[in-house]
Amino acid sequence: MRLSPRTFVALACLAVPLACHAADRTADAPPPALATASAAPSNTVIASAEARAASSATPATTFVPARVVDDGQHAMGTHVSFAAYTTPTTGEAAIRAAFEAAGAEIRRIDQLMTTWRPDSELSRVNEAAGKTKLAVNPETFDVVKAAIHTSEISEGTFDITFESLHGLWKFDQDLDPHPPSAAAVKAKLPLVGYRHIHLNDADHTIYLDQPGTKISLGGIAKGYAVDRAAAVLERAGLTSFFVQAGGDLYTRGKKPDGTEWAAGVRDPRGPEGSFFALLHVSDHAFSTAGDYERGYVVDGKRYHHIIDPRTGYPATASRSVTIWAPTALVADEIDDAVFILGPEKGLALVESLDGVGAVIVDAHNKVWVSKRLTGALEIIRQPTDAL
Repeated sequence: MRLSPRTFVALACLAVPLACHAADRTADAPPPALATASAAPSNTVIASAEARAASSATPATTFVPARVVDDGQHAMGTHVSFAAYTTPTTGEAAIRAAFEAAGAEIRRIDQLMTTWRPDSELSRVNEAAGKTKLAVNPETFDVVKAAIHTSEISEGTFDITFESLHGLWKFDQDLDPHPPSAAAVKAKLPLVGYRHIHLNDADHTIYLDQPGTKISLGGIAKGYAVDRAAAVLERAGLTSFFVQAGGDLYTRGKKPDGTEWAAGVRDPRGPEGSFFALLHVSDHAFSTAGDYERGYVVDGKRYHHIIDPRTGYPATASRSVTIWAPTALVADEIDDAVFILGPEKGLALVESLDGVGAVIVDAHNKVWVSKRLTGALEIIRQPTDAL
C-alpha cells in the first residue's frame, strides 16, 4: 500500500494533440522526444496540426475543433490536468467553466476524505479506534466499503489500515533513507488488517476495534475523485476529454479525428518521463504504480513507498504495474494490489475483474501483459534494466 494520501505514483497526461504519457510523477516537462504543448501557458486553446491545416484551407464558417487545456490546478497533493475538444455546441468558455467545476469537485473529495486534517471525518474515526464507532458521510462510507471489498479479493494486499504504519517508513517530505528496525515493524504490524474495520450500513458508521489502528484512503480516494470530476464534465456536455490527477487518468470518447487517446507506460528504470509502451485508452481509466517514485537504495537494496500490509515492508515482486479499468477508482485500488501480489497472482486477479487489464514489469524486468490488453499494447522497446 502507499504510505500516505500524498504518496502517489503519478501519471503525466501531457497536453499534446495525439497522446498522453505516463510518468512516475506529475511532469513539469514532457519527454524530449515528443512534441508537446505543455510548454505553452496553461489555460490556452491548443489545436492539433490537422485542425490548424483545416482552418487555413476551409471557409471561416467551417467549424474546426480546438483542444482546450487546463493544467494549472492542484488538489489531493498532486497536479490536476484537464483537456477537451470544442464542439459546435460547446465552446471554449463552457469547457473552461466545466474544468473549474470538475476541479472544485476533486477538492471537495479531498476535504471529505483526507487524513491530513485532525478535524476530518477519517481523522476522528482514527482517534476513536478501540473506543467508539463514528458516523461518516455516505460517500466516504461507500469508498471505505469498496476498499474492504478489494482487500477481500486481493489476499489483503490492498488494505487501508496501512496508515497504522505511519511514521515507520519515511518516503514523503520527511524522506529519511534509514529503514526502520525489524522490531519496530513487528510492533506495529498487529495494528494492520482490514478485519479491524467494522461498518454499519444502517447508520454509516465506522468502528476500528484496535486502539492504534488507523485508516487512510490515500490509495483509492484520488481515483474516486477523478471519476467524480469526469461525471461533472459529462454533465456539462463534454464528449471528448481526459481528467488526470497524479497517477490516475480517465478519458472519455475519441478525438475529433476519430483516434483514441493514448497513454505511455512508464519505463521504471529509465529516465524520468520515459516510457516503453503505448496503450490506447478511451472510456477507460489508466493508473500506474511503481517502485521508483518515492524511495531510496541502501546497501544494494531498493526501499520504496508501496508497502505490503502483510509484512510491513516494501513489496518486491514488481517494478511497475499499469492498470486499465472501467473506472479510476478500480484502477487506483487494483494497481497496488497487483504490484504486491506479483505477476502470476496479480494477473489472475486482473482477469477475474470485468473490463480490467494490466501491464506488469516484474522484479526481473520481464514484461507481463494481461489477456485483455494482448494486441492492444504497443511495446516500443524493452524496459531499462537496473537496480
